[in-house]
Amino acid sequence: MLTVRELTKRYGGRTAVDGLTFTVEPGRVTGFLGPNGAGKSTTMRMLLGLARPTSGEALVNGREYGRLARPTRQVGALLSPDAAHPGRSARAHLTAKAAGGGIPRSRVEEVLEEVGLTGVARQRVHGYSLGMRQRLGVADALLGDPGVLLFDEPVNGLDLDGVRWMRDLTRRLADEGRTVFVSSHLMSEMEMVADHLVVVGRGRLIADAPISDVIAAWSRTHVLVHSPDSAKLRERLERMGPSVRVEAVEDLRDDRGARGAGTAEDVSAGGDTRDVGDSGGERRAGGTGGARGRGGARGAGLRVFGLGAAEVGDHAHAVGARVHGLRLEEASLEEAYLELTGDAVEYGARSGSAASGRGDAGDTAPIAGNAPEGTGGAVGNTAPAAGSTPGPGGPLRRLGRGGSR
Repeated sequence: MLTVRELTKRYGGRTAVDGLTFTVEPGRVTGFLGPNGAGKSTTMRMLLGLARPTSGEALVNGREYGRLARPTRQVGALLSPDAAHPGRSARAHLTAKAAGGGIPRSRVEEVLEEVGLTGVARQRVHGYSLGMRQRLGVADALLGDPGVLLFDEPVNGLDLDGVRWMRDLTRRLADEGRTVFVSSHLMSEMEMVADHLVVVGRGRLIADAPISDVIAAWSRTHVLVHSPDSAKLRERLERMGPSVRVEAVEDLRDDRGARGAGTAEDVSAGGDTRDVGDSGGERRAGGTGGARGRGGARGAGLRVFGLGAAEVGDHAHAVGARVHGLRLEEASLEEAYLELTGDAVEYGARSGSAASGRGDAGDTAPIAGNAPEGTGGAVGNTAPAAGSTPGPGGPLRRLGRGGSR
């Protein structure tokens, strides 16, 4: 188990980690997310005794790393693919570590086989690709067969087969009852492997919750219904109370179902889209620019939060509202993450015409997700952004300095 209590780290006048409190439980994969500069690597370094906290505690199995008996048997970590000396072979690096940690030499061959480096174990590390060095780092972490594992960006440099291997390994380690703490910027991978998320921004805790709760509470999963009788349907839905929210959207489509010009706002905010036809079947379409619908006459549309597609269809039928299109637009972890960390991005870059110098002065708004100048760090106890969906116990709130749990 990993335990962080009111952990703070300052470098001169800069606060890298600011009052973090969370626990990483065994038997599940805990994802550690946050923008660049959020304090993720610093937190991991303090857990491993590589940086001294300014205040607070960073504990492995209830103790500071330096007080652990035979630490290589209790915790393993991959923080950098460059940890091994480039002049040594992979086998020599692991053999030396095994000797220093009282680990049987037979374990070296086991982990080399586990990570797929047996055939190149005698080659010097300086000749390895980034992906091969990442695999060696994983072997290093697994060498003592520890119950606690920390991986910082473990799939960097891996090819597709390597990414799948790392995903399966991470899942297997957690299923064996180990504590697995993984930092990554690849939301698609994290969504596939993580059970729980710890999200930080500007050194502060933003969220600490199961991944399903984060996606449900901080995303815009909704049903989009296209109806020439939208006013009638909206009136019925709005009588259902605060658990259901309805937004109007001008859903202009031609006879082929392609979106026309003049939308009031983007019909799709990203994520997976399912078109629900007359037969009840579903078609899924990816992409971030909106999914192609079934087509139909031009008219108003509604975004409905808090109900499923079938429920919206039933309400439309009950009031006699014609429906020309009905689909569920599902959320993704990436979407929820961007909502959560929008005001905690420190190193956001401009894009589009501003970056190329083609835009007119004054025409460029700040890039989405960057905090306005002077707003400071991530705001604690903030209500969900417009469009977020309440979870089972109410909206999942972002946690500030006073809200760490």
